[in-house]
Amino acid sequence: MKRVVSVSLGSSRRDHKVIIDLLGEKLDISRVGVDGDFDRALRLLGELDGQVDAIGLGGIDVYLFVRQKRYAIQDGLKLMEAVKVTPVVDGSGLKNTLEREVVKILARETDLLKKGARVMMVSSVDRFGMAEALAEVGCDMTFGDLVFTAGIPYAINTMEELEEIANKLLPEITKMPFHLIYPTGKKQESQDEAKVKKFAHYYHNADIIAGDFHLIRRFMPAGMSGQTIFTNTTTSADIAFLKEKGVGTLVTTTPEYGGRSFGTNVMEAALVAILNKELGQVTEQDYLELLRRLDFRPRIVKLGA
Repeated sequence: MKRVVSVSLGSSRRDHKVIIDLLGEKLDISRVGVDGDFDRALRLLGELDGQVDAIGLGGIDVYLFVRQKRYAIQDGLKLMEAVKVTPVVDGSGLKNTLEREVVKILARETDLLKKGARVMMVSSVDRFGMAEALAEVGCDMTFGDLVFTAGIPYAINTMEELEEIANKLLPEITKMPFHLIYPTGKKQESQDEAKVKKFAHYYHNADIIAGDFHLIRRFMPAGMSGQTIFTNTTTSADIAFLKEKGVGTLVTTTPEYGGRSFGTNVMEAALVAILNKELGQVTEQDYLELLRRLDFRPRIVKLGA
């Protein structure tokens, strides 16, 4: 049996463990949260190095892609470089493959992504592939990167402007301590009430809210009117939260295992463990071929009446 562990800067209350079978390979998959303790994450990664088959980094990005350009978050690199032997991934490779494919499936096989659907992404630079795919199928896009990460009330509405702003800002943003640009630890369990109230209209005016779940949750107002949430990691408690807020449908890009969907970093680590290749030799095509063989499908959960 192969062992895959995700070390997350997020809350330990979201820890989970399952044993699953993928393509005839048994995998022991676990997620360990360190409650925002960066030094503890470094220690744990050192302990796991060489003892497991693949490691995922959760609650943090290492690489952000803007078309063909790649930006590295310095805190993420520090974590990744603490691992010397075991393959370690942050989910960015799978985001650029799986999430694009999920958008195509939803547009082709459901009525959730109709042309002209109003989509608000809370953050797009961490999911540029998803943003591009949503724009390509004809959605009316609002990118909330400046709104929800910087508190600047300026929505971006085109891929061209998103790319321009990302290329200007990311070289400096990636040098900042990660906890200043993304909620870690207990912050993932609370809401920023001032921004919830100030920016509620971005949620209420959308048909679909897409992107990272912790950001979606942190700024979600009450009084939603049956909107669809298109995201990644969710637990049973997260689903209860969405129901309470009035969300109509939840779509996750990763499947449910043991009562919750895992993050892309976990699933990418699982695929790397199955591939049994040097990480530097793993290609986008390898991921796509495995996803095809696994017949990965988006998980769609109806929450409203």
